[in-house]
Amino acid sequence: MYATISELLKSFGIHIALPIQTFGFFVALAFMVAAWLLGKELRRKESLGIFKPIIKDVEVGKQASTSDYIIAGLLGFLIGFKALYMILNYSDFVNDPQSTLLSLEGNIIGGILGCIGMIFWRYKESEVQKKLKYEVKKVTMRAEEHVGNIILLGVVGGLLGAKIFHNLENPAEFMADPIGSLLSFSGLTFYGGLIVAAILIIRYGKKNGLPAFQLTDAGAPALMLSYGIGRVGCMMSGDGDWGIVNNNPKPSWMNFLPDWMWAFKFPHNVNNDGIPIPGCVGRWCHELPEAVYPTSFYETIMAIILFGVLWAIRKRITTPGLLFSIYLILNGVERFLIESIRVNTQYHILGLGITQAQIISSSLMVLGIVGIWFTKNSNKNQLHASA
Repeated sequence: MYATISELLKSFGIHIALPIQTFGFFVALAFMVAAWLLGKELRRKESLGIFKPIIKDVEVGKQASTSDYIIAGLLGFLIGFKALYMILNYSDFVNDPQSTLLSLEGNIIGGILGCIGMIFWRYKESEVQKKLKYEVKKVTMRAEEHVGNIILLGVVGGLLGAKIFHNLENPAEFMADPIGSLLSFSGLTFYGGLIVAAILIIRYGKKNGLPAFQLTDAGAPALMLSYGIGRVGCMMSGDGDWGIVNNNPKPSWMNFLPDWMWAFKFPHNVNNDGIPIPGCVGRWCHELPEAVYPTSFYETIMAIILFGVLWAIRKRITTPGLLFSIYLILNGVERFLIESIRVNTQYHILGLGITQAQIISSSLMVLGIVGIWFTKNSNKNQLHASA
């Protein structure tokens, strides 16, 4: 396992100290891939006339106000305060970037320089605007130009929702350290992130002329593939997203595959869970006492396959909302099945043990089935009305 990208590079003989955690790197990569795929789908749908460009008002020649300078100065101070401190304490930053970023430690001189620099930049920008006549221009905004805002909402909503649902699933952990639980980047529940991000993105689409069903259809393949990429980060870092103990013998049909694909102890995992590794020196020197199912690896494979299915059928499906309904069913089935061999907090309902993810995945499957019925009937009604 490789807790950081530096540890990963070290395995190839490259020694570079980088403040980048492996899981965070793959999450960032997942969002970039999602942005690229979403952009392709929005362009395709716009070329078909599904999405229409919208006209927005843009102010030209507007000079900076006092509040603009205050905001710029505060932002510059914060950036400079942390940036110079991290540069001067680079080794500490590399060893624990999260704590360094979230701490109150910083460099006052860096903050003052950042404040001055940002205010000066805002002043120069305002001087350029002074030369222009003030007017409100009409600007055409195409569908693909919304990708940046959509991804930003996905990041914010995803992290917020993931933390909320994780803390709901682990109340004892939250009560023991509320502030730490909220600020920590560990313990992220995918479905919580999906739900909150979806609400924010659909609301944004409604305000900007992007029909909800068409927008969710455009994002369905990207969601599936980005989920698989995120699970690569879980597997590479050993973040606790693993299965139950697997003492079963490796099936004969898997003999040509590495043993870790069947059962794995996640040595050097980022959480330092398990027992010490004999002779190991460093920060991440633990492995699980017994081998477990590498569920994050299984989910990566399943997500890539399901992405291929969604990507292959996306052009054949013209009923708005149908592709996303299929995504909900596929995603729900995949997650419900993997939960049977995955370590997770269980709720006991009517004598049955069930996880939060199984509850939500079951709901998504039902929602997907209802979505297929609704979109099919809605499409039939539209055809009858136009006949």
